[in-house]
Amino acid sequence: MISMSEKELFKFFQEHTICESLTKDEVGRLIPYLQEKEYEGNQVISDAGEVGEALGFVIEGKVQFTSSDGQDKAPVGKQGVGTLIGEMSFFDRKPRNLRMESCKKGVTFLMLSRPMYDRLKVEEAYIAVNILENAIVSLDNLVRHMGDDISALSHYMHGVGKR
Repeated sequence: MISMSEKELFKFFQEHTICESLTKDEVGRLIPYLQEKEYEGNQVISDAGEVGEALGFVIEGKVQFTSSDGQDKAPVGKQGVGTLIGEMSFFDRKPRNLRMESCKKGVTFLMLSRPMYDRLKVEEAYIAVNILENAIVSLDNLVRHMGDDISALSHYMHGVGKR
């Protein structure tokens, strides 16, 4: 169960353009499928090599993603309130490439486990499709930002930053 009311979750979704086409009634029907999960600062949420068994909406705090070669750990990015996390491994069922950790102040998610998503697809198909569309938008944003980062790095390496 989650601590947010139907009204609070509906408002949160509207403010963060998450599943924004869901009505307040549909958000209320989604609530029983969700679980609230809290992590204190700097806790590992999921590790590289694990397959995602849940996806989550960040409702408080931030998560950080790190890459490791076994000896050194390098920060890759952060996601904050209003973002969907864990969707890539959840949907493609392939091992994660990055470690996901809570940032210093901790993080709270609304998690949707694979078994609950499977039930949602049957019992509330429109809501499940809405979450899937939200995941597609989230992945699209990730790819676009990655493209911008690669472009900036290329410009730096071959342009004004080159010496």
